[in-house]
Amino acid sequence: MEYKINSERHYYETMVSIYDLMNKGESNLNESETQQLISMTTAAEKFEDEVLGLKPVKQPESLPEAIELFMFENKISQAKLADELGIGKPKLSQIMTGKRKPDVSFIKAIYYKLKIDPKFILEHI
Repeated sequence: MEYKINSERHYYETMVSIYDLMNKGESNLNESETQQLISMTTAAEKFEDEVLGLKPVKQPESLPEAIELFMFENKISQAKLADELGIGKPKLSQIMTGKRKPDVSFIKAIYYKLKIDPKFILEHI
């Protein structure tokens, strides 16, 4: 039987149920719970796309895009980020615009402070 979400309230209730099942851990779910989780997540995705108009977040394709995403998610300005990274505002601006290559101190700072995946960093410098 297909799981169907018919209102925003039902959507939010479904999301709570999804999180409850996910918190149990995949290895702790029985077959019925696994099927229920699959059905609810499929219905939630469909509701998000068709009713809420939510689109998946585009994943960053460059180091500046990853940094911009971090700034957006944390609601901080480029100047504040430069302060948090312990670098000058002009240096950050130049790296963000591609006028300057990231150096080791910058790479270490974004790894430790922004928690950007080191593999992503290495692939995009």
